[in-house]
Parts: sequence; C-alpha cells; structure tokens
Amino acid sequence: MIRHIVFFSATNPADVDAIRDGLMMLGDIAHSQHFEVGRNLQSDQIAGTPIDVIVYAEFADETALAAYKADPIYAACIAKVRPMREVRIAADFAASI
Repeated sequence: MIRHIVFFSATNPADVDAIRDGLMMLGDIAHSQHFEVGRNLQSDQIAGTPIDVIVYAEFADETALAAYKADPIYAACIAKVRPMREVRIAADFAASI
C-alpha cells in the first residue's frame, strides 16, 4: 500500500477554504482506496511553516498512484489550487498495512 500525504499553505489566509474545496475534487478520482482532505488544527507549537490543509490518500500500489496523478481531474485541481497556495509538500511511502 502507498500512503500519499500532501501539505498546503495558503498565500492568503482568506483562501484556505477555497483551497480545501478545490482539493476535494481529487476525491472524485477512482484510483484511491481511501481519500480525505482536512484543515490543519494548528496544534503543533513548534512548526516552522504554517500548514493549512492536508490531503491524505491510500493506494494499492505505485501504479494506482500514477493513474491518480494522470487523471484529468488531477490536472484541473492543480489549475484551481496552485494560484492560491504558497507551499506544497508531498510525501509518498510504502506502508506494510
């Protein structure tokens, strides 16, 4: 299983909900086994970079993750969200369960 986690910060704090709504489009892509988008609770007092929104998804394998990223909805999401975001940090890792 591949776990896919992406962190976003908004250039303008007023855009956080619009970023979250835009990222929700990704849930319409059929290749993930689990998908969610949430606002950061901002509970870590040590964090250096404020993160506003997190995408978390699980995929059966790297092929499913690649198919997710190749979907036209993914490109549409990027076009919508990129102008509003300042930071995007992505991480993918193989999980045993």
